[in-house]
Amino acid sequence: MKPFKVFVGWDKKDALAYEVCAHSLVKHSSIDLEIIPLHDWKLRHSKIFWRSHIVDETGQMVDRGDKSKFSTDFSFTRFCVPKICGYADEWVLFCDADMLWRDDIAKLLPYTQNNQAVQCVKHEHIPFEATKMFGLKQTYYKRKNWSSFMLMNPSKCNGLTLYAINNWSGETLHSMLWVDDSLIGSLPEEWNYLVGHTDPLKVKNPSVVHFTLGTPDMPECENVEYADEWKAYLADITAYGHTKVGVNVHG
Repeated sequence: MKPFKVFVGWDKKDALAYEVCAHSLVKHSSIDLEIIPLHDWKLRHSKIFWRSHIVDETGQMVDRGDKSKFSTDFSFTRFCVPKICGYADEWVLFCDADMLWRDDIAKLLPYTQNNQAVQCVKHEHIPFEATKMFGLKQTYYKRKNWSSFMLMNPSKCNGLTLYAINNWSGETLHSMLWVDDSLIGSLPEEWNYLVGHTDPLKVKNPSVVHFTLGTPDMPECENVEYADEWKAYLADITAYGHTKVGVNVHG
């Protein structure tokens, strides 16, 4: 059985987030993995991604096309995953970089035994904060955070064409309007626990913790829920690295 592909967002502002995410993912996995960071410049070089943006005086990124504000280098590149995979009939996973894995990814495999195109936690998330990491503007759109953790079958995500990836609005893409609603399946909430939003009484032992307002190495996020666990993985990386036999982690 070939390694299961996991695409992880990568952002130059917080490259350590990717390292912690990959390390925690590997540590808990019982299956072979291929972990692939979504580097913006590599996708541009390969002619898959060419959206342009400006950065205003506050450091806020603004898309030149739809004029929407966005906060990470992988806000749009996540939607390149089906194209990168050649729209193959195989299940893969995308997750944001600011996530901490606390459980075995193999437990998600039963959710791939269906005819759906994408599986995600269907949050009803309306942010109450005006800003998030680095003081960047918080945005709201339909199905907020659904696209932050997606099990995807690229063959059924063919609505994510090169034109759609590079021209459709951020709201359209993140709201998953590129696939019929009947093809969007549900994952249990423990697979995308939103720090500061998910009720800890409802989800007591999350499988994946999402530091959606900023990872614990950022100002004002040092002492949020699960910060100590995140910092422990970071310390482990510094001391020992994070690869192991059977796991291909791309840098």
